[in-house]
Amino acid sequence: MRALVIDDSRAMRRIVSGILEGFGYEVRQAGHGREGLDVLEQGWVPDLACVDWNMPVMDGLQFVSAVRANPAWRQVTIMMVTSESEHTQIVRALAAGAHEYVIKPFTADAIRDKLALLGLLPEGASL
Repeated sequence: MRALVIDDSRAMRRIVSGILEGFGYEVRQAGHGREGLDVLEQGWVPDLACVDWNMPVMDGLQFVSAVRANPAWRQVTIMMVTSESEHTQIVRALAAGAHEYVIKPFTADAIRDKLALLGLLPEGASL
């Protein structure tokens, strides 16, 4: 399985990527939404995109909207991984097309549980 981790924090990209790689994902990273779209436009379409909200150039909500506007990327499951914790923000992200929402700080167990809920936890995956 493939995952794209989009976050302007290099440390956060490493943390999320490490968790996903531990579950067996092939991971690519991007520092903002525009870089994430570049990866998709180059033909590397992931099963999962883990997306921060607050980023320069293109934020996470703009990325979600752009992905949902392209039928070729309809199958990409999007999980927001962000510090935005207000209920209205969560509703906006889900309405825009995100499938799940994880609030920072989080644990690896929280990511695992969300992946299991989405049916994207590879068989035999454990921490």
